[in-house]
Amino acid sequence: MVVAYARPVENHLPPRTAAFFDLDKTVIAKSSTLAFGRSFYQGGLINRRAVLRTAYAQFVYLVGGADHDQMEGMRKYLSDLCRGWNVQQVREIVAETLHELIDPIIYDEAASLIEEHHAAGRDVVIVSASGSEVVEPIGRMLGADHVVATRMVVEDGAYNGEIEHYVYGPAKAEAITRLAESEGYDLKRSFAYSDSVTDIPMLESVGHPYAVNPDRALRKEAVAREWPILTFSRPVRLHQRIPALTMPRMSVLAAAAVGAAAVTAGLVWLASRRRRPALMS
Repeated sequence: MVVAYARPVENHLPPRTAAFFDLDKTVIAKSSTLAFGRSFYQGGLINRRAVLRTAYAQFVYLVGGADHDQMEGMRKYLSDLCRGWNVQQVREIVAETLHELIDPIIYDEAASLIEEHHAAGRDVVIVSASGSEVVEPIGRMLGADHVVATRMVVEDGAYNGEIEHYVYGPAKAEAITRLAESEGYDLKRSFAYSDSVTDIPMLESVGHPYAVNPDRALRKEAVAREWPILTFSRPVRLHQRIPALTMPRMSVLAAAAVGAAAVTAGLVWLASRRRRPALMS
């Protein structure tokens, strides 16, 4: 007698992985928050002096990067600056000026990496110390699967100047770990990209860390740890770097419109031909 025993089906699906991207100077060529300084001024949220100070902070950030003390100073300045701002107004300003301000400063190399990770089946996560009202729309524009950003405390629809969760330094690594636990990511098989030495905890938390346009301190660490160093230098608008994805759609729509017009014209002509004998009789 042959007895067959049922065997449990084993799940051999590969573990989920992700690619974690810092935003400022890694995916885009500027500070995402400071980039909106003039728009916030035009919207009446800040005065001319604040615009000039924001522009200077942007310059310092771009030229020399920002160490821990500078980032803490910037955090305090921005949290004090936005105290009393209406949250809905901030969201509307960001939405109205997003493509004008952010689209032209996205690194082509970063956009290509995001596409490659998606093609490989990995989730893409933007992790930034900038506020969620700024980072989340940028993440959607980039096609990110998740966004982890700083959250301000809101009371009666306005910022009260306090920070609920500051995604900076070790807090970035902690946020990544929590997200990995909830999404089932294998961090040892995952990737991370950043330009700043303050993001070493984030880079250490994955199996494939990359230094992108690194500041001096991160470059030194990357060389010592034999982490790959990438140089991103080509900011480009998204629609300009992928014309093959946008133009055919427009061509198809145009062809459809022309075709519909031709069919309509033909039907009108045919109807008029049929009506003529009756009109002449």
